[in-house]
Amino acid sequence: MSDAERSSRQALSVGLLLYGLWIMRTPDGYHFLDAVDLPIHETGHLVFAWGSEVITALGGTLFQLMVPAAFAIYFALRRDWHSATVPAWWIGQNGWNIARYVADARAQELPLVGGGEHDWAFLLSEWDLLGQDQIIAGRIRVAGLVVMVGAAVAGWWLIRREPRTAP
Repeated sequence: MSDAERSSRQALSVGLLLYGLWIMRTPDGYHFLDAVDLPIHETGHLVFAWGSEVITALGGTLFQLMVPAAFAIYFALRRDWHSATVPAWWIGQNGWNIARYVADARAQELPLVGGGEHDWAFLLSEWDLLGQDQIIAGRIRVAGLVVMVGAAVAGWWLIRREPRTAP
């Protein structure tokens, strides 16, 4: 790996860490990846429409996690470990979006695409957990934090361990 590629990958890992910290400090704000995550979430409802109403509602969130997981698996199979940490970080970032949606289950203040039913209000009601939306959201937020920070630190560490190539 060239020094330029090494530097670029290190900068990416640091950038993801900083972006993740910004997301954590502004959990209710708009973030660039929200424009990517939302269409993936909505597509998940279509992908899982074959199932029950619960499966269809849960499909948005599942697909939001499955898409970056597929990229992480792809890079891991190629043994490009640093690249695998980037979509792993994305999974953690999605945790923050999911937590925001779960936390809104009782209040239902978030604008919904097409004004449809609130997935997490429906799901938590189905599972008799609606009164615990804040607790569940907090746990998802912590998991997202651990994954985001862990992936960014792992990416930086993996690049530091890469052997240098002669110029």
